[in-house]
Amino acid sequence: MKKILIVDDSKEIRQLVKTTLEMSDYKVFEACNGSKAIEMARKNKPDVIIMDLMMPLMDGIEATRLISRDPDTKDCHIIILTGSDEKYRKMVVDAGADDLFVKPFSPLDLIAKVDRILGTTI
Repeated sequence: MKKILIVDDSKEIRQLVKTTLEMSDYKVFEACNGSKAIEMARKNKPDVIIMDLMMPLMDGIEATRLISRDPDTKDCHIIILTGSDEKYRKMVVDAGADDLFVKPFSPLDLIAKVDRILGTTI
């Protein structure tokens, strides 16, 4: 079973993403900020991290940069989930993210994006 870490300071967004992905038989973990994301990524070695861009304490760019450069977590795929537009695409890719996904989103589109990143079809 593939593992996914959801990182968002909004409990409601985490719950929506978690419910969506658990329907597709993924094991889901949650973190509420970038610092917790790094800790959870090291502990659980997720296949995919869905990371909010704007969070307090440590934003998604900095957390992505640290995760993608850490030998223990560099193989995790990272999708940045943001309420902002696509203007951040270059910045998130430069930080080490695989892709950007804009809120609000269709749950089916999110599942398709994760499946594509993992090269699977569930």
